[in-house]
Amino acid sequence: MQCHLNIGSNTGDSLAIIRRAINLIATRIALPESIRVSDPVITPPWGYDSPNDFTNIGVSLTTALSPALLMSEITAIQTALGATPHRNPDGSYRDRNIDIDIIHLGDTVIDNLSLTVPHPRMHLRDFVLIPLAQLEQDWIHPILHKTASQLLKELKTRI
Repeated sequence: MQCHLNIGSNTGDSLAIIRRAINLIATRIALPESIRVSDPVITPPWGYDSPNDFTNIGVSLTTALSPALLMSEITAIQTALGATPHRNPDGSYRDRNIDIDIIHLGDTVIDNLSLTVPHPRMHLRDFVLIPLAQLEQDWIHPILHKTASQLLKELKTRI
């Protein structure tokens, strides 16, 4: 199954943490030689204020894992890298050393308590759309029926 992940970090040595995450993804999730990595995108935090900018990288790959096993492996990778909760007790976002999101699983649509794909806020986040457009120019959002480039263009006209 084709898959696109977004990895973000805004504390510690973000690039080193992201590189370790990519290495773990390559060995635990991706089929051999299927992994492609975008250029880094540096942005201010989305949804909250912090002096720490995020470094985000998109990762496209093919996996043989089911969506549930994929989510389990991503959670294990985040835990291995010392992930802290990405939300405060009140539900607001906060700084974090690693966050890995499943952005899409090809044209699969899932909406349940443990997983929603495509990611429900991907079309609102340039730090997701820029790497996705770089790596997967032909992917079409199965609900919105637009490419990442089209969604990015629409996002920029709203800002």
